[in-house]
Amino acid sequence: MINMTRQPAIFLSHGGGPCFWMDYPPPIGRHGFDLLRQHLSKLLATLPTRPDAIVLCSAHWEEPTFTVSTANQPGMLFDYYGFPPHTYQLNYPAPGHPTLAKQILQTLADADIPSLSNTSRGYDHGVFVPMLIVDPATDIPVVMVSIQNNMDVHEHYRLGQALATLREQNILVMGSGNIWHGPLMREELRAPSMAFNAWLAQAMAIPSSPERLEQLRQWHTAPYANMAHPHPDHLMPAIVIAGAGADDPGTMIFQDVIGGVCIASYRFG
Repeated sequence: MINMTRQPAIFLSHGGGPCFWMDYPPPIGRHGFDLLRQHLSKLLATLPTRPDAIVLCSAHWEEPTFTVSTANQPGMLFDYYGFPPHTYQLNYPAPGHPTLAKQILQTLADADIPSLSNTSRGYDHGVFVPMLIVDPATDIPVVMVSIQNNMDVHEHYRLGQALATLREQNILVMGSGNIWHGPLMREELRAPSMAFNAWLAQAMAIPSSPERLEQLRQWHTAPYANMAHPHPDHLMPAIVIAGAGADDPGTMIFQDVIGGVCIASYRFG
């Protein structure tokens, strides 16, 4: 029997590298990511019920065409460099969900959104770093969906709109990226990063989906936009989630300043 509980759509900031398993030098320090860890650890408790599966769009998977993981048991993809050896021993053994993945591929086809399948990709750190905190039991199936390397806002928003139908089936739709993916570790970046996030918060809160899209298409005009996202890969999952939000207004559910810059998470529904 299909659980028809309606789940939200959530964009979360995944921090930096294997941030929850190492000590950073100042200005981040040993406990710089503690508040983000607490936020992620409580996320499932805020949902109407435990989701049957999670569809997760990671900033760290770019493809020419939107691609869906159909793997039954994805491995690990350590796509970060220069971190302590123990951070390459992390393991996130959550199952995939091939049946749901095939449903997603059909849903995208029905929406005239070209897509491909991938059976071999492992969980990248945009997935396993936050999800080891969100679901430490690692028993909720996860289907990864890529972003598209053209970074087109309209196409990513349409992807989210197509994925929105899954929310009605007790599927949690999530995006993993960062609000600011430019320079770090400078206190003078606090005000610019907060200004960019204030613009994004206003855009996400627009209850009309067409109007929200129109605002987000103008993200280059936001304060310090090009500094925040010289390459907007970490913004695209937020655009996907804004599309998946349908006519729910987006709410900022977390905000902090780490390494001199603002990070934030958003929820629709």
